[in-house]
Amino acid sequence: MKLTVLVDNNTYIDQYYFGEPAVSYYIEDGDERILFDTGYSDIIMKNADKLLVDLSKITKIVFSHGHNDHTGGFWHISNQYDLADVELIAHPDALKIKKENNELIGLDLTEEAVKKICRVSCSKEPMKVSNNIIFLGEIPNLNSFERRTAIGKQHKDGCQCDDFVLDDTALVYKGKDGLFIITGCSHSGICNIIEYAKKVCNNHKVLGIIGGFHLFDVDTRLNHTIEYFVQNNIRDLYPCHCVSFQVKAEINSHIPIHEVGVGLSIDI
Repeated sequence: MKLTVLVDNNTYIDQYYFGEPAVSYYIEDGDERILFDTGYSDIIMKNADKLLVDLSKITKIVFSHGHNDHTGGFWHISNQYDLADVELIAHPDALKIKKENNELIGLDLTEEAVKKICRVSCSKEPMKVSNNIIFLGEIPNLNSFERRTAIGKQHKDGCQCDDFVLDDTALVYKGKDGLFIITGCSHSGICNIIEYAKKVCNNHKVLGIIGGFHLFDVDTRLNHTIEYFVQNNIRDLYPCHCVSFQVKAEINSHIPIHEVGVGLSIDI
């Protein structure tokens, strides 16, 4: 598997790509060319051009969840490329209308419109994305220190309800030496995601993680998270997107972390 960061909050010094508070990774595994999230705007296409990533070759798009910093670029991509043969994989709630303070914070296309653009596979259950990559589906609560909190409202079954972002999920790569986990925001809890990935893959060796951990404060939850990372002997941590500087610094004081920016390439 090869993963290239197309969109992230961060950019590297003297590497002139575009950054925004969003996520998109281009993943190659065998014959599959997978786009994990699409960022917030059209910068995904600008960065892809600079990185010589041909978005016309995409076979699958995966949404980590439905918030617009992970789905906003989809509209721009669909305007430039024919996605009729592309499979979009997501939790069913990822395509629902999401609002906070009456402002749209979800996908800016209706579910019906998306289904006219590409083939849509919605699943709460784990499903295979490539020979070695699994979409985890809905993440259960497996750790007492990670509790879901509502973010705005979701339109579902004709009513508005608190949105606990049950659509937040991740990918896991099953390598010969262990697992590598790819997250979007980890609203489900980064340790919940790891535990579920281990269960789904029947493998307890986690080599590394890249993505948002949704951690902002140095607090009890972070202490438990770091303890979990140490206990699981996770050697390669790439915290990015929705992880504060203070949290990265605290994690790094216990486990050395990698800096993430647009253009980063990881081979597993």
